[in-house]
Amino acid sequence: MASPLHVVILAGGKGTRMYSKLPKVLHQIGGKPMLGHVIDCASRLTPENLVVIYGHEGELVKASMGNEQLTWVLQEPQLGTGHAMQCAAPALPPEGMTFVLYGDVPLLAEGTLNNMLAVAGSGEQVVLLTQLLDDPSGYGRIVRDAQGAVSAIVEHKDASPEQLSINEINTGILLLPNRHLHRWLAALTNNNAQGEYYLTDLIGLAVQDGVIVETVQPGKPWETLGVNNKLQLAELERHYQSEVAQQLMLQGVTLRDPSRLDVRGQLRCGQDVMIDVNCVFEGDVVLGDDVVIGPNCVLKDCTLAAGTQIAAYSHIDGAMVGEGARIGPFARLRPGAELSADVHIGNFVEIKKSKVGLGSKVNHLSYVGDAKIGAGVNVGAGTITCNYDGANKSLTEIGDGAFIGSGSMLVAPVTIGVGATIGAGSTITKPAPDNVLTVARAKQLTITNWQRPVKKKD
Repeated sequence: MASPLHVVILAGGKGTRMYSKLPKVLHQIGGKPMLGHVIDCASRLTPENLVVIYGHEGELVKASMGNEQLTWVLQEPQLGTGHAMQCAAPALPPEGMTFVLYGDVPLLAEGTLNNMLAVAGSGEQVVLLTQLLDDPSGYGRIVRDAQGAVSAIVEHKDASPEQLSINEINTGILLLPNRHLHRWLAALTNNNAQGEYYLTDLIGLAVQDGVIVETVQPGKPWETLGVNNKLQLAELERHYQSEVAQQLMLQGVTLRDPSRLDVRGQLRCGQDVMIDVNCVFEGDVVLGDDVVIGPNCVLKDCTLAAGTQIAAYSHIDGAMVGEGARIGPFARLRPGAELSADVHIGNFVEIKKSKVGLGSKVNHLSYVGDAKIGAGVNVGAGTITCNYDGANKSLTEIGDGAFIGSGSMLVAPVTIGVGATIGAGSTITKPAPDNVLTVARAKQLTITNWQRPVKKKD
């Protein structure tokens, strides 16, 4: 029977080098806080207990996660990684094993952690995640004895010249047997250059007790990279996006340039989807078969049915789009927009909280808000549904087959009948009957003796 598994995530650091009011672990990779990535990875291991050590701006960190399954432990003051684990100790039972992870190391893969669990076997060994670096400067070094067994970890500032030549480094990620953990934590001291309690000193204590220390290498070298500044944050963002792009292409998605894609949430695609350059996907986005996304588009929390084509520079947020729709360029669909099949939404058109029926067209320079448009409707250029009176928003209803002339103002609440035609330039404030022409314009006048004003001379 497998040993009970527990996870401790260290997430209390201030992140001074981020130069930000936001706690370091809340800075985002792929649209999700770094700490969120770590929690999600750990949760997939189904641990019995998931403990997060918090400190700087801790209440903001807790509120941002919103996960009721977490155990939160305050580290105050912050006296090092060993001290953080001492704070966590009361939440850890004496049996099982405990992973030590870090809230600013967001791209660690579940597969690497499973490899560590496999090496741990019965749960009596310490398993340490290490890495070989060409330039190990700044990292703790893995010291091995003559037989090649791990004997200690020495921090860079405490290392001898001989130890500084070692290129196997400590990533800080550990799997520890709880049977020894409490005793080892109690034995930690801060007799070092930093005056802190080092978690890495547990390795020496394990060796003293005759506990075997096994090592595992990460599946990919960037999995163990941490973030201390905005430059490193950007570097990890590119690693993350590269992985997402590779997965999409392996699933059959065509990316015009995989290096110019940003997925900040979940993107699900059908067959033969094509995505052009510089597109951003946020939240939960679903693209059906044969969907084509033009360059420089932003899609958020939306579903696009099969055959939809989105032209360049369009923004789609919180919308549902039916099969074969044509959107853009420079179109904007806002939350609550629901488009039926074969709808055309053209350049510089904005649709908000409106239903557009089968085959209807709103092709040029129009605003449609709080409206219900039937099937086969043509909305001319420059049409506006005047839905807001300064206090309340009202509904505009347009029947099947209606034709709205260019430059029309439809002042809600108002109904345009089935097959109705609205003359260009009309301001409609009353119901327009079915199958007839309605025109509402001021009378055109020509004043023959009028002179245009001229600028006065100084």
